[in-house]
Amino acid sequence: MSAPTIASRLRRRCVLMTRDAALERALRDRLPPGWEMATTTAPASLGGFEEILQYRFLLLDLDEAGAFDPIDVLRELRVDLMLNVPVFCFGGGAAARDAARLARGDRFFDRAEIVERLPVFCEQYGWGGGR
Repeated sequence: MSAPTIASRLRRRCVLMTRDAALERALRDRLPPGWEMATTTAPASLGGFEEILQYRFLLLDLDEAGAFDPIDVLRELRVDLMLNVPVFCFGGGAAARDAARLARGDRFFDRAEIVERLPVFCEQYGWGGGR
């Protein structure tokens, strides 16, 4: 595996973990120019530690249960890979949010709210060049 390049580190990109196609379309519509969004159901599909670290933040669907376990994703990121990439969780009931807090999810939003928040996240994490 090759090391990350300066150009790859400057790319503005985030990750969406969900199978909700309608939500993905709504989020892509709100994505500012110059940003990329990878959609996955498994962090390993993004690559290893070096690759995942280059994403500015991750949006995690706490309502997902069929394709992946959101709590397992947080454990993989925080414990197995020891990554501190911001993870913004959305959806889920009180129990799911409490479990995600214990697994070190960063912030929590209602499902409808995440679409409106995306441009704010991109602004906050937009440091460094674009393409």
